[in-house]
Amino acid sequence: MEPASRHGAYVCIPPAGDLRDAPVDALAGRLGLRNEHAATDGHPPDAVAYLRRMAATPGDVEDAALLDAAVVVHVASASPQTVDAFCAELTRLVPVTRVLGGVVRPPSFTGGAMYDFAYARQRTQEPAAAMPNGFLLPLSKTADWWGKDWMERHTYFLPRYDDAGRKCSDGHALAAAPGVAALMRRTYKHPDERAPQGAYDFVNYFECADADLPTFHAVCAALRDVDRNPEWAFVREAPTWQGRRVGAWRELFG
Repeated sequence: MEPASRHGAYVCIPPAGDLRDAPVDALAGRLGLRNEHAATDGHPPDAVAYLRRMAATPGDVEDAALLDAAVVVHVASASPQTVDAFCAELTRLVPVTRVLGGVVRPPSFTGGAMYDFAYARQRTQEPAAAMPNGFLLPLSKTADWWGKDWMERHTYFLPRYDDAGRKCSDGHALAAAPGVAALMRRTYKHPDERAPQGAYDFVNYFECADADLPTFHAVCAALRDVDRNPEWAFVREAPTWQGRRVGAWRELFG
């Protein structure tokens, strides 16, 4: 397994009154974290971000801590110690109900052609003024998925054709294609290839402009359509949590 290049976590904070005076911005500054709110050149190497709840939709997996979160705070760094220190101190400063963490590793099924299709032109992180919406969508794959060998799993990401060359299904790559240029996407994988009970295999996060909200929802619908994307028969989704990016801790409670 390739070593992790980045570590990250989303910290879920429940409705708990006015927490604006908690010194969270000072904590982030002390650890050298840069706020993603004003990012102009992709993800900051050592990052923090604040999201205020807009809506949440239940998924296949019950997760009240995520579903009911009033605030989500993101932290990321190449250093796991930085992420752990931030999460530990934040938990001391304010109520925390869940920490959804993971790592970034190179894509497993991405050759040169697929990289050009799915990654070379993907939307990078932009300032919140341009892309104010954030969506957190963790998920896991079923035991049947992990029971397949890697070559079979690979086939679910590509279109399938019958013997006459007629396309039978789009697969993940084509179903998600409209989002490549419209959605900033980021995925943390569980450090183990298959997460243990109570954790998620993948913690997915997306950002987009207001004008691209229909694209986000259309891509989600296409991925969930098992006729178009048979992979999703093996997916169990957590709640989808939608937030608005804000520039500072205090702004979460204004």
